[in-house]
Amino acid sequence: MQDNGFLNDEQKMVREMVRDFCEREIAPVAAEIDEGRFPAEVVKSMGELGLMGLTVPDSYGGGGADPVSMALATEEVAAACPSTSAIFAAHNSLVCDPLYLYGSEGQKEKFLYGLANGSCIGAFALTEPGAGSDAASLTTSAVREGDAYRVSGVKRFITSGKQAGLCLLFAVTDRAKRHKGLSAFLVPRDAPGFEVVRSEDKMGMHGCSISELRFDAVELPEANRMGEEGQGFELAMRILDSGRIIVAAQGLGFARACLDASVAYARERETFGVPIKDHQPVAWKLADMAVRVHGARLLTLKAARLKAAGAPYSAESAIAKVFATDAAQRNAEEGVQLHGGNGYMREYPVERFYRASKVTQIYEGTNEILRQVIAKHLLN
Repeated sequence: MQDNGFLNDEQKMVREMVRDFCEREIAPVAAEIDEGRFPAEVVKSMGELGLMGLTVPDSYGGGGADPVSMALATEEVAAACPSTSAIFAAHNSLVCDPLYLYGSEGQKEKFLYGLANGSCIGAFALTEPGAGSDAASLTTSAVREGDAYRVSGVKRFITSGKQAGLCLLFAVTDRAKRHKGLSAFLVPRDAPGFEVVRSEDKMGMHGCSISELRFDAVELPEANRMGEEGQGFELAMRILDSGRIIVAAQGLGFARACLDASVAYARERETFGVPIKDHQPVAWKLADMAVRVHGARLLTLKAARLKAAGAPYSAESAIAKVFATDAAQRNAEEGVQLHGGNGYMREYPVERFYRASKVTQIYEGTNEILRQVIAKHLLN
């Protein structure tokens, strides 16, 4: 049950290429990765295929793909391995894509090639211990000193923070202006004063680090500021609008994986002398899971197509993210239930997706915040 009628030949090719790669290289080691191993060899191979800079033009070493292809690729990686999908999604949608769209030519020449080939992992450093959904309440500061800035502060819950070679960081340059006083900076990992404090011990996605970063008077040249001074909040909101399409695709991949695993299990598991698929409550559960997968895919691809066309998509990306990540959580829950006691065991993938799916309802805008975003679009 695929949406081939909605895809052009290039998009189909990207999807099939990524699916084949995931089946060969990622899915067989997904359980091992989830034990807490960063998939360095997978990231290297993805870089060689152009996947670590999928939407970056080939002139900068990327894959040159469109937003729809990026969503399709994310779905495939997510269906194979939650941890790898988080690394892949954050790197592409929160660092590579913004650097290409909003960075200076000098910044692209200096940083984009390494990001696109996967030799440098990117991290998006917005969240702080006291500022998550309320991005205007950041306390990390960037004090101007001549033609340089001195950055000080702490960032928390940063995806791939431990492995990152480059951080796209947001800091206060003028506190009196509130959200209009935020600016964006590119911070290399080897900058003196940049420290990974710790990585969190979390529920799922154990192969992807979520870290706390400290910046202790890190000196950055003005050339490392991305965009104009005071443009940081606007850039962050644009980046998150786009990133939500990719989180939606990630949720879609999780939801689909739980459906596929549950269909396979329902065909082979027998109770009362017949496969459990022949029991109406099980069949209906599978049907509802399929409805959620197809709804999530249509909403995600609609938002991706709007972005590709240069049309407004803020509301659509929020809608897709809410629906698809809620679908992921619900399908994971139903998948575990359908597997019975086996669903609670690590050897069955639904257990892994159950633990991983929850965070998709939280990061890049909690689904509660996004319902507010959607309501504002409706009511204003």
